[in-house]
Amino acid sequence: MKQLLYRLSFKKRIWVSFVLLMMVAIAASGWSSYVISSSIVERNALRLSQDTINKSSQVLDEKLKKIILLIMSLKMSDPYIEVLRDVSRGDVRYYYTRLSALQPILAQLKFNDDFIQSVLIATPIGDFYPTTYTRLNDSSYYQSDMYKKIKSKQRGVWMEGHEDSFFYGKDRVVSFVIDGSGEKYVEDVFIVVNIKEKDLQNLIVDQVSSSTGYSLINKEGQPVIGNTAQDSGTAQDSWRLAPAFLNHFDGEEKSGNFSYVIDGKDYLINYTRLDVGEGWILYDTQSKQVVLKEVDAIKWMTLLFIVGFVLLALLLSNMLTGLLLRPLLRLHMLMKQVEHNDLDVRFHSVYQDEISQVGMRFNLMLDEIKKLIHTVKLGEEEKRKTEIKALSAQMEPHFLYNTLNTIYCKSVLGHTEAVNEMILSLSTMFQLGLSQGRDILLIEDELLHVRNYLTLQQNCYEDRFDFHIDVEDESILQLHIPKLTLQPLVENAILHGFQDREEGGRIRIVLRRTKEVLYVSVEDNGIGMDVDRVLQSMEGPLVSQKGYALRNIGHRLRLFYGEDATIHYYSEPGKGTKVQLIITLHEGEKNYADNGYEV
Repeated sequence: MKQLLYRLSFKKRIWVSFVLLMMVAIAASGWSSYVISSSIVERNALRLSQDTINKSSQVLDEKLKKIILLIMSLKMSDPYIEVLRDVSRGDVRYYYTRLSALQPILAQLKFNDDFIQSVLIATPIGDFYPTTYTRLNDSSYYQSDMYKKIKSKQRGVWMEGHEDSFFYGKDRVVSFVIDGSGEKYVEDVFIVVNIKEKDLQNLIVDQVSSSTGYSLINKEGQPVIGNTAQDSGTAQDSWRLAPAFLNHFDGEEKSGNFSYVIDGKDYLINYTRLDVGEGWILYDTQSKQVVLKEVDAIKWMTLLFIVGFVLLALLLSNMLTGLLLRPLLRLHMLMKQVEHNDLDVRFHSVYQDEISQVGMRFNLMLDEIKKLIHTVKLGEEEKRKTEIKALSAQMEPHFLYNTLNTIYCKSVLGHTEAVNEMILSLSTMFQLGLSQGRDILLIEDELLHVRNYLTLQQNCYEDRFDFHIDVEDESILQLHIPKLTLQPLVENAILHGFQDREEGGRIRIVLRRTKEVLYVSVEDNGIGMDVDRVLQSMEGPLVSQKGYALRNIGHRLRLFYGEDATIHYYSEPGKGTKVQLIITLHEGEKNYADNGYEV
């Protein structure tokens, strides 16, 4: 196989690869389309089947509940209450009078719901029923299974489909038996409502006509009503009572479905539990082949389209390979070189076709990119310098407002000499702060600026705080730092850290270095802060002056140093605050003047 592949021309090898890729792509896209569409169709078909049985269950529930409500209305009627009074007294004198009085009400029950076959009111003084029906005298209610069942359960019970043993004709009915007592308990009074089994069958069939067969069973698996003849020949009743089948209904789910094999064929069983009855479950049986017939159709259509497109790819691939491959490969190679930042490559071709025109545009694009890179580089340089000057200018008035407020406070107190000293100190500070327009200062000058500021603030807040500046290495003083970096941190400590303190405040400024890193920290013993909350507020938009200084310093350090400078905050409420700047020092330190910054 390898030898055959080696003897093929490059064009043939590309053609073979192209064909294989097309076949894989067509097969993958076709099969994925089939999987997606078939899953949607299958899900919709299963949901439709489940919705059908749910609807049938709902209709059946509503019908049976309506019959129960009609019986409740019977129990509240005046003739029925008179019957209960006679029973409670054991008085049989008015039996026929009560029987006649009940006839209109019993007739109205049947008129309101024609599913009702008959109604029997069994009492110790005699039975009450529609006189249009012939009562079988040899069938006593008190000797029937209904009586035994309701006496054992002490509540209304439903009896599965059976022959009516109380009235002539012995029609098949489903019976509901309920205690007939009124507000006051009267022993051994019961109401039996016989519902036509055939009508219930027709009601269900109207809803599940597409199913192979349905069944309404109780919790023991026994049928409640007779099944349709639809399932004859495809599914025998023997599987209905099989433990493997009934186990699927053991859960507490209101409704669901499962697959079951009957006579070697897959069937879909959809079921739902009725709200009425003795744990009754309504389910239907549908052939999976019928339910999912559209899925099979989609599968065969998908296979047909895949085969057709593969054949089309075989016919067109050779021509496309010859026409497109050679110039496109050369252009592709040049693009790969551009990806590795080689912008000096150019496309050359003796042809004048569209690919060659694209190649010429490619050459023009590279020329424009080189120009744009140069222009953007210059623009970014100017933008950084402008942003730094703007941020520094924002810090100076911010400091000036607070300082003038301090001088004003001193003046109001009448401390004229202190005011004069503070004005002289402020003048000295501004000489250092203005620094003839320079953006970068020696750390020595920055510390002098901070020392004057702290002295100025001590004059205003007498005995509130002391400060200490610790420079571990004299060489640090000759390093450069953006101006107004330390003073805002010190100002924060005084204004916020010591706002509730009258004396005993301490500010410590420490500068130390290693060969490659400069560490600058400002630490106080003030009220502290919630670091996470401060960082979160700094990430969002500025809505107040709170946190303004920290945000400004961080922004300026990023513009100067990029990733080479970081700020760390250490604080706990009530335990002071420490702000540490960590700046990476490059060999010989950065030459800021060469980068356009004034030093």
